Amino acid sequence: MKCPSVRSTAVSDDPRKTVGQTPTPDDGRPVKAARPEDARQKRARGSSETRPESRNGSRSGRGSRTGVVTGVLSAVVILAAGGGAVAAATMVPQPSGGTATDIRQADVPAGRSLGVCPEPARLVSGTVVGTDADFSPVSTTATSALNAVVLSNPAGTVPGTKVTSLAGDQVAEIAKAPTSTPSPTAGPPVLAAGTASISPVTAPVVVGADPIGNEQASLAANLSYSATDGDLRGSAVAPCQQPGNDSWLLGANTSLGRTAVLNVSNASETPATVSLDLFGYQGQIQAPGARGLLVAPGTTRSVNLAGLAPGEAQLAVRVRSTGGPVAATVQQSVLRGLVPGGVEFLAPGNGPANLQVMAGVDIQDPAALKALSGKAGFPDAVPALQIAVPGTADAVVQVRLYGANGERKLPSGGVVTVKGGTVATLNLDGVPAGSYTVAASSDVSFVASARVARGSNAEEATDFAWSPSSSRLGSQHLVAVPRDGQRFLAFGVPEGRATVSYAPVTDDGAVGKAVDVDISGGTTSMIELPAKSGEAVVAGYVVSASGDPVYGALFLGKQGRNDVSVVAIQDAAAGLEKVPVSVGY
Repeated sequence: MKCPSVRSTAVSDDPRKTVGQTPTPDDGRPVKAARPEDARQKRARGSSETRPESRNGSRSGRGSRTGVVTGVLSAVVILAAGGGAVAAATMVPQPSGGTATDIRQADVPAGRSLGVCPEPARLVSGTVVGTDADFSPVSTTATSALNAVVLSNPAGTVPGTKVTSLAGDQVAEIAKAPTSTPSPTAGPPVLAAGTASISPVTAPVVVGADPIGNEQASLAANLSYSATDGDLRGSAVAPCQQPGNDSWLLGANTSLGRTAVLNVSNASETPATVSLDLFGYQGQIQAPGARGLLVAPGTTRSVNLAGLAPGEAQLAVRVRSTGGPVAATVQQSVLRGLVPGGVEFLAPGNGPANLQVMAGVDIQDPAALKALSGKAGFPDAVPALQIAVPGTADAVVQVRLYGANGERKLPSGGVVTVKGGTVATLNLDGVPAGSYTVAASSDVSFVASARVARGSNAEEATDFAWSPSSSRLGSQHLVAVPRDGQRFLAFGVPEGRATVSYAPVTDDGAVGKAVDVDISGGTTSMIELPAKSGEAVVAGYVVSASGDPVYGALFLGKQGRNDVSVVAIQDAAAGLEKVPVSVGY
């Protein structure tokens, strides 16, 4: 694989000839409890409303008002502890008279930071093992590794962090729980870190970090897979996810020679009931087995998507759960005859929105890609943007590519219309080789993900990756990196200008000096990462951005091989959160 170099230059337009596009087969201010008018005020207005009477027929007096006040206070306390405030007027009857207190900010207790790592890549049950070693589906070189980094608070205290099984059994300890939590001192923060690299990994694991000082810990982890033989030849890397109740997965393919297995993990102590919404080229797919899937606490449930939506070359999956939150990934693999076509973990991206941005989209030589895609069985061996529109309205999507030298025009014009409830694919071929950031926008909400392809020889193993849409970068994002292979940080600035800083985190827990990079609007920068910082092995990076919107991803490869994977930079940890509370009496 040709290594991208560090580059960030001014914008220049380079329109290209048009090539036909071929689609392939849903006031934050607190509300004060309003004081109801008393009976005299209502009579003055001629209202027929009266105050409620007590059981003995008399109107409620002072004693009942006292009970109501107690109820209001209790309701507000409960709501604040749950992370939100709801107007008490909607919950209990209101007393008359009295005053309202000033609005105050209540602390929301911070919870543990969790990263649920995916099921390691494995062949689908029932795969026949052949006798020819050159074409054996079972790999003898496959390895899986967990890479994790947890950051300290500004005073240098690393939170207690453990690696456990889904059921809660301890696998490893990254950092012991601190016996005390010193307060930060004046001046720059003194950062430290805890790191881990665990191999082999044979089952889903959970990385959990305790909060410090009522602030959520900053944690990042990923699972990396690599094999040089077998049907699952290639590389796959996926982030360990914070569990949730609603996520979108794009890039699944169940057509001939393609295998898509959805893995849903429940690391909570509450059973989860999961429902799948499936969208394909012709619209939403009604599959009887896609509703009411029970995932017991501490377990993973695997679903072969070909059993729900067979023959779908472009499949989007929405995973919703009630009860316990879950983490979901799709293990996607390709086999063209006897030649492996790659493997990847499809991870969730941003939910439906009017703007979706994907970084780290590296494109090979367009002439070689065109020749390869013309061969039978290789329509998905080219870079592409996949778009799913969950609503009923059609979406007219404008697609722009920003490279090292500025915006590059797509031969198709960069505009695609996607019908509501369907999935469409826009090929990104015909542009010069290089690394790009893809920005797509529409007046109708949609979800999107970009495919990266590697390899141009139909007789040799190829690989692919998907870059899901990600959020704008802010302050102190944490990125865990695998310990081997080629590693790049990809940053894209669609417009304006921005500054990105990145500081190495080494396996001895040290956080190095940050490097600042100024990036022009409309460009993409690829920064190659060293294996070591000084004498210590690099385990991750602390990334921050300022200025206009910046989007980032971790781009991974193997020297001399077609292996490729892309991991979007995850959101930074939430700091101390507060909610406004208003009490009326």
